[in-house]
Amino acid sequence: MDEPRWLDEREDRAWRGYRRMRRLLDLELARELMQDAGLSEPDYDVLSDLSETPDQRMRLSELADRMLWSRSRLSHHISRMQQRGLVVREECATDGRGSVVTLTPAGRRAVEAAAPGHVAAVRRHLIDLLTPAELAALGTLSQRVVDRLAGRPGDGAGRRAEAAG
Repeated sequence: MDEPRWLDEREDRAWRGYRRMRRLLDLELARELMQDAGLSEPDYDVLSDLSETPDQRMRLSELADRMLWSRSRLSHHISRMQQRGLVVREECATDGRGSVVTLTPAGRRAVEAAAPGHVAAVRRHLIDLLTPAELAALGTLSQRVVDRLAGRPGDGAGRRAEAAG
């Protein structure tokens, strides 16, 4: 077995700083979203993902993949959201084993009411703290990591050009 390549001081500082920042940022955004809109982060993710589709509906399996959740976990969460009137779940017309999740008018109102405050919090706690160059770098590096972890070929060079433009 090869000896591990330990992080040097600069790399360790960057790694630990990133992890601490991510945890604190996630906690603060979740706290503000719940306090201001009564929604959890998963609630908001489901509602915003559905609101961005042309017909405000999506197969449960596709939504689970998008959220990086198991279908079972999302199914339980959707059941709780359905009890609150935010979404409805229906059988998939083309596949009796699948289901489709649809945004309700109440769910649409909830995400529309939550979005301005959530975006303001994202700006206040991250975006507005960055220079234009730092923002471009964040976009580039996050896309590179996503591409690698998602198993996509390439290094995101095309996306880097889009982000810079």
